[in-house]
Amino acid sequence: MLRRIFLLGLSSLFLVSCAVVRPGEVGVKSTLGKLRPKVYNPGVVGLNPFVSRVIRVPTRTTNLEVRLNLPSKEGLNVNSEISILYHIDAQKAPELIATVGERYEDVMILSVFRSAAADVCSRFLAKDMHSGQRGIIEEEIKHHMDSLLTGRGFVIESVLLKSINLPPGLYDAIESKLEAEQIAQRMEFELQRERLEAQRKLIEAQGVRDAQKVLAEGLSLEIIQWRSLEVLQQLSSSPNAKLIITDGKTPVLINPETE
Repeated sequence: MLRRIFLLGLSSLFLVSCAVVRPGEVGVKSTLGKLRPKVYNPGVVGLNPFVSRVIRVPTRTTNLEVRLNLPSKEGLNVNSEISILYHIDAQKAPELIATVGERYEDVMILSVFRSAAADVCSRFLAKDMHSGQRGIIEEEIKHHMDSLLTGRGFVIESVLLKSINLPPGLYDAIESKLEAEQIAQRMEFELQRERLEAQRKLIEAQGVRDAQKVLAEGLSLEIIQWRSLEVLQQLSSSPNAKLIITDGKTPVLINPETE
């Protein structure tokens, strides 16, 4: 009985003397309030449970979702839902815990993000956050955060504006503007088509005119007389009975008979 109790106590002591660092994490050991510079990779880490503990720091990609009212260039507040994708440099984990603490998301990530988002979005119109400018805004916020977090152990992967709720009435204004732009584009297309059709007709008329001009220039009086004589010669050599009246220039065939 005593042996079983001893073994049970020994097993319990062994369990509390170990910490498991899971995949996607690194461990930082703190002993009597002092952090060791060594980074512990995933696996079992031995420790004295009475004086030491292992702080687990995730190195996998973390998705931090934030709801925030973003200021626009015209002074409007745009309600938004934003995702910040980041991870921590494993080699910087001890320094990060030592200088920032375990609440690094609140102390650094969120604080820097709010400052960067407000600074960037205040240079854009509210409608830009809901249009093709969104990607530019996301990239500028990420760049601003990188500039403030360089060397602190944070790697900002992406900033994503997931949901943008524009102030009431602004949606209608944007839709009206888009509709007007579409109408203008359609009218421009119609005008362009009419211009092309008019150009086609002009080219066609010029072609007909040029053809008639060439034909008229080629039909001189001498050529007409020569062609008439050729026709007269062909008629005279035909075996068919016929009556030909001519002045020597142009033949006239009356009552032709066919064999």
